[in-house]
Formats: sequence, structure tokens, C-alpha cells
Amino acid sequence: MVFLQNIWWYLVLIGVMILVHELGHYWAARFFDVKIEAFSFGFGPRLFGFKRGETDFRFCAILFGGYVKMAGEQFGDMSDPGDQNVNADPRNFLAKPRWQRMIISFAGPAINLVLSVVLLTGLFTQHYLRIPLPRSPVVGVVTPSGAAYQAGIREGDRVVQIDDVENPNWEDIVMKEIVGARRAMQVVVKRNGELLHFSVTPAYDEKLSAGQAGWMQESQVQVAGYVKGNEAAEKAGLEKGDILLNINGQPLRNASRLQEVIEQTKGAPINLTYSRKGVLHQVVLKPAQREIEGQTRWMIGVMLEQPMEVVKLPLAQAFTESCRRNVQNAKLIFRFLEGIAERRMSPKSIEGPFRIAQMSGQAAREGALPFIELMAGVSLNLAIFNLLPIPILDGGVILMLLIEMLLRRDLDLKVKEAVLKVGFVFLMVVVVFVLYNDLSKILPPS
Repeated sequence: MVFLQNIWWYLVLIGVMILVHELGHYWAARFFDVKIEAFSFGFGPRLFGFKRGETDFRFCAILFGGYVKMAGEQFGDMSDPGDQNVNADPRNFLAKPRWQRMIISFAGPAINLVLSVVLLTGLFTQHYLRIPLPRSPVVGVVTPSGAAYQAGIREGDRVVQIDDVENPNWEDIVMKEIVGARRAMQVVVKRNGELLHFSVTPAYDEKLSAGQAGWMQESQVQVAGYVKGNEAAEKAGLEKGDILLNINGQPLRNASRLQEVIEQTKGAPINLTYSRKGVLHQVVLKPAQREIEGQTRWMIGVMLEQPMEVVKLPLAQAFTESCRRNVQNAKLIFRFLEGIAERRMSPKSIEGPFRIAQMSGQAAREGALPFIELMAGVSLNLAIFNLLPIPILDGGVILMLLIEMLLRRDLDLKVKEAVLKVGFVFLMVVVVFVLYNDLSKILPPS
């Protein structure tokens, strides 16, 4: 059942993406009066469809994408080497000025960008998670084996600069960290009124497919509820919303510190100071052992969370935040690609159709809001992927047109044909790798 749900929600998601992307090409081509021969969902053999006017709207066997077939071009938006009289028909794609062809090629990725902005704007008007992100944050946790600790960063340090970003918030720091695997980050912290300079080189985490420096932001530790089977916290009087301040005299700068100290006590009673509505309280609790995912751990029976609130943003503010989030995510994608090109990061981090199907089903089961957020992310990724300068893709077409505009003449048809073939082979290699990579993540190891 889960498998069928994943397939269904993948088809819904990818169907919307294909429709929107190809509608961009379709509307732009219609605007410039280009004859459109086919509007296809998928590639390969035609399964079914209908013809309206001069256009064949069809579904094909391989639902990995789609295309709009215009008169005078073959699949991949490259000219047909056998067509020597493209200017004979004024509605031929190649008979149109290069600037019009460029707009038609760009229209698909452009409408995907618009879709991503629109989806997140709508989402944020209904559900926006507001997390405290102070400027120049304090480091709350530093893992002894992590890159930050090895470089000299300590708990309580205030990060005032990372690379060229002054007074960053933790979101800025995380963006630098996850795409900065095996690349040194220049970090300036304030400790006891003194500015200290460190060089932190995040390690590459294979499981997360991202850089990790082993540090976390200082944040309040708030009680979110109780854990069944362990009543220590409930009997001691802790309530949802209480802010935990210190344990055994040690300040709690992050939720992970609480668990670390509890494990160190090996079941001995702990002294906990907490705040409730601004009033300080102290309590003594005795941890109990509990098995979690096959491991025995000492616990006091509370679920923790970072204080945050869900709000509905006004439309203008939601639009601004959506644009900011999309720009940030686009930069993240390009930095990942840069990391892969520099061999600092693994291409295994790329997700293909099988993994997207998994994520689609999971998001849909969690509700409409996670599914909309995933759809926005996929739409942005699709736009950026199609703008890469690879023949067959829209970015390759735009690049060829730019070259012709600079040369003020058409490129030789044999050159175009050779570039098309190389691009097709490269794309097929990428497809095979992505499919294999997806299966290796999904299937259990032998």
C-alpha cells in the first residue's frame, strides 16, 4: 500500500511539474506564433492522447519528463540537420529571431521559478514556522570529535563573522557549513570580550550528504511533553512549556547537553533548574533506563523542543519571505553542484525519481503543507537543472543561441548535431547513475 501511495503521489507531483514547465514553452511559442506539433507527457512510445487543432496532446511510456515539439526542431530543441529550408515556413521555430527562440526556451524554467515562489507564498500565508535566529549567535554545543572543537571553538563563543558574512544568524552559518565540506571556513568569535580567529573545515557526512562541523546554536530548552513509560519528570511537576536552564549547575545551552549530562550520571539523581512564566524552580529527578532503537539510554521522561511559533504571514510579507527562501535554496543548489565539481562532495547526494517518489508519499501522508513545500522545492530544482548548459536541456539551447548571437551567424549543422549527440549521451549517463543511486539507497544492503 505504501509503495502504491508513493507512486501515486509521485505521479501527481511530477505531473504538475511537467504540465507547468511545458506550458511555459507552449504559451511562449503560441505568443510568437510558432506551430506546435506535440505537447507530450513523458518520452518514448505514445500511449494515448488527443489532437486539438494542429497539436497532438499525448501521454508517452516513460514518465520522467515531457516536451513541446515545435515545427522545425527535433527532440532536444536542436535543429534537424536534414531540414535545410526552415525559413520557408514563417511559423517554423528556426525561422523566428534568436531572441524569440531564447524567450521560448527560457519560459519553461521561468514558470517553474514562478510556481515555487507562488507555492511558498501561499504556504507562508497559512503556516510559517518562526524560529528565533538572533544575529551573532552563541555556540551552545560543540562535539569534541567535530571540526569546530578541533579548530578551537568552545561552548559560549559568540560567532560574529563567518567568511565574508558579518553578524550572521545560525541559518547563515548552516548554509556555509553544509556546502563547505572539506573547505576551510574563516570564523571569528567573541570570547570573554576578545575576538578570536579560527579556521574550521567541515567534514563530509556520508549519511547527510553534507558538510558537518559538529556545533549547534545556543537555544532555549523547552518541555514539549512526557515520554510514556518514564514518569520521573511528570511526578516531579515539570509541565509543557517549562524552560530548562541548568542541570547539576551546568548551563543548558541546547537540548543535546541535557541528554549528555544525564548519560554521564549513570542513573544518579540530578538537580534541574527551570523557569515557568518567569519564576525559577528547582527539582531533583532520578533518571531511569529506557530502550530506544535498540540502545539503552538514561532518561527523565520529557520530550524537548526549541521554542518556536507558527504564524500566518500577511501576503506581502509571505511573498518577500518566499523570494528570500527561493534565492537561498538556489544558492545552496549551485554550491552543492560546485562542491560536486570540485570533488569535495559526493554526487550520491542527488535524488532521482525513486527517492522523489518516496519523499512524495511521505510528505503527502504528513499532510498538504509538507507536500506543497516539497512541490516548491522540486519545482525550483527542475528550473535550475533545465538551465544547466547541457545540450538537449533548455540551458544548452540558450547557450547555443547566445553563441550564435555573438558570432552573428548560425553554427554549422554538423556541429549542432555532434553537440546534441554528446549532450544526449551525457544525459543518459546521468539518468543511469541517478537511478542506480536511488536503488542503492532504497534497497536493503545484500
